[in-house]
Amino acid sequence: MSVVFRADGLPPASRVDYWREIISNVFMPLDLRGEIGAKTPAELRTTEIGPIRFTESVTGPGSSFRTGRTPRLIRSSDPDVCLVGVLVEGEVRVEQDGRQAVLRPGDLSFIDPARPFEQSFTAMRNIRVSVPKAMIPLHDRELGELTGVRIPGDRGAGALASALTRQLAHSVDELPAPEVARLGTAVVDVLAVALAGRLDRTSAVPEARERTLLHRIYAFVEQQLADPELSPRSIAAAHHVSLRYLYKLFEAEPVTIGAWVRRRRLERCRQDLRDPAQRDRPVAAIGGHWGFVSAAHFSRAFRDAYGVSPAEFRTHSAMPACDER
Repeated sequence: MSVVFRADGLPPASRVDYWREIISNVFMPLDLRGEIGAKTPAELRTTEIGPIRFTESVTGPGSSFRTGRTPRLIRSSDPDVCLVGVLVEGEVRVEQDGRQAVLRPGDLSFIDPARPFEQSFTAMRNIRVSVPKAMIPLHDRELGELTGVRIPGDRGAGALASALTRQLAHSVDELPAPEVARLGTAVVDVLAVALAGRLDRTSAVPEARERTLLHRIYAFVEQQLADPELSPRSIAAAHHVSLRYLYKLFEAEPVTIGAWVRRRRLERCRQDLRDPAQRDRPVAAIGGHWGFVSAAHFSRAFRDAYGVSPAEFRTHSAMPACDER
């Protein structure tokens, strides 16, 4: 089910601050500057399909924005995802790694939020797909060649990826959950083909059957993160494959299946620790909710991943934000 945020009805002076907060919470901390006209519609619709997030944003006439990630924001939060955008209406300028591209309706773009980038736009409708980097069958060096370039959406795999992404974004709330999950898998596969095609690396895309199984496993892990019994053995059993085959399937992935489960649990814990609504919830309870049966193990794993304890991270997250520019 989608969640919708709107700026309609808010005083003009507070619209941009509200939009910055919503976008930062839905995606990751972003620097956003600009204005939303007093009578201009602004809407953001977001849907999670396992570890994949589809977000459609709309800004009407009278809006003007520049948004991106600064080095300081990257140091404060570096989710291991990539962002693939599909422009539906309007015009967007994307700048990253010394390159810039102007996108028009149907075009795709690739952003690595682990490095500084900036986008500028006025009235537009845009769909953004947030995908864990582990699910894109390209190396970091290859992904780095895709930033700040236009991927045409009017021919080849780019046209198919553009059309399928828009179709799923518009019908996600009308379809049964199993169909949405299958379509989500198909979208990521086609996006991967479009990205590889832009690099002339189509051979980098694995066999469709194995990739589909991988997507199912990633989605299953996301659904079962809170289960303390989740393990490589239980994952293999749930997908009717041997433990040996599961490990082999992940040999070409950036991390092992066990490391992926631990990473996603820690990321969920970090989100909850940053959430003001959960400020009074004990740190150990948050770790326990996401499958860490031992408070000491949770604290040790969190510190190994982020360099601070869960309690220290929560305290730092509660500090007033400073100017990030």
